[in-house]
Amino acid sequence: MSIEHFDVLILGAGLSGIGAACHLNKRCPDKSYVILESRHALGGTWDLFRYPGIRSDSDMYTLGYEFKPWTGRKAIADGPSIREYIQEAAVENDVVKHIRYGHKVTKANWVTAQSRWVVDVELEGGKQLQMSCRFLIGCTGYYNYEQGYKPEFKGEEEFRGKVIHPQFWPEDLDYKGKKVVVIGSGATAVTLLPAMAADVEHITMLQRSPTYIAAVPQEDKSFKTLSRYLPVKAAYRIVRAKNVAFQLGFYQFSRSKPKAVRRLLLTHVKQKLGGASDMRHFTPSYNPWDQRLCAVPGSDLFRTIRKGKASVVTDHIERFTPTGIQLKSGQQLDADIIVTATGLDLKLFGGIEVSIDSRPYKFPQNFNYKGVMFSDLPNFAMIFGYTNASWTLKADITSEYICRLIKLMDKKRVRQCAPILDRNKVHKAPFLDMTSGYVQRALERLPNQGSSYPWKLYQNYAMDYAMLRVGPIEDGFLQFSNHY
Repeated sequence: MSIEHFDVLILGAGLSGIGAACHLNKRCPDKSYVILESRHALGGTWDLFRYPGIRSDSDMYTLGYEFKPWTGRKAIADGPSIREYIQEAAVENDVVKHIRYGHKVTKANWVTAQSRWVVDVELEGGKQLQMSCRFLIGCTGYYNYEQGYKPEFKGEEEFRGKVIHPQFWPEDLDYKGKKVVVIGSGATAVTLLPAMAADVEHITMLQRSPTYIAAVPQEDKSFKTLSRYLPVKAAYRIVRAKNVAFQLGFYQFSRSKPKAVRRLLLTHVKQKLGGASDMRHFTPSYNPWDQRLCAVPGSDLFRTIRKGKASVVTDHIERFTPTGIQLKSGQQLDADIIVTATGLDLKLFGGIEVSIDSRPYKFPQNFNYKGVMFSDLPNFAMIFGYTNASWTLKADITSEYICRLIKLMDKKRVRQCAPILDRNKVHKAPFLDMTSGYVQRALERLPNQGSSYPWKLYQNYAMDYAMLRVGPIEDGFLQFSNHY
């Protein structure tokens, strides 16, 4: 059986995968590549999630690609608009013809003798095929597309209404005039409340513990103003730089002065609520940015609560009942529909089995290198964005770094490169330094980060910019081999 071969194989046609392809087209135009997408549409997260109100949780001037200005009116954009933006980028950069839909990669084996990856691909109907490539890029995001996280609830089978997970929202769900309870306190929950409130009888957000929430402007007036006097690209770059500086500065301030930022955020929420809800429902027990902060555009969540169409309850679930949820406090929440916005199931690279010469490569026993590659794993990179800022900021500079690396390999006339780790000099730390439940549940399945450069994840755009875009690739840790 003949195996189709490419210089580069990209896993996933979402925001990261399309971005990586655009960078390849521009910086490595002589390289052949293919994007393998297990689903039948591009867009990744922004095509999969279809629940009411789905939107970005960061501004589009930083979530958008550096090379393609976001010109939409809203700074916090809805899912369909983001999906259309990704589609436009793919069309404008001649990427669409490189996508193979319905191609699910199940295994990837590095064959040292041939200096190439051989991947097993599963098609619909059970058909199998293999492809090979010189360089493999994982752009699959970080969660399981096939299922979300949903804890078992006692008595769930007794509930007479509908139980919905946001990851698989039914197109025909009728919630008009219904009582709805949303279990969760993250970005999905705070989005669903204002999005559904106008049509339901009442909607309640049921949380075990509060999350930090901040109201942000629906539009960025600075972009609108600058666009009157400057070309769109120039205005976009200025606003992007401004927002990057704000995100970075606010995060650093939050980590260095957590008490001050906590007071600031809670005062802000109290003003927005105007006494419409008890502040204990909005007062987390942890410091800002120990978990991701939730942004609500135009104060829509707070306005909805003030109108009385939505409420927040902080309690633990005792059990589901035929008509709703019984809480441990004894309170009963009546519901026709229960939405389990209980989080994601983290899963790197879509769960593919990675091996070197048929020996399994175990990510939890290895270290991430510069947030891009992995210790002792040849010609393999991933695109993994920020958890404390917009995902695409990291995705853009990571894609550029990969292109620089591929061009350097050509210049050095080598077929193989891999970061080499001296395990006696590096102490391991969790890959993601966050206390969020979805992260803690998955730590044992994730790679490690190290205690120092280049194995440490700084979650800092300025440092990553210097390291990935400006800094030298040959740093003494990356080993090149197999000359030709």
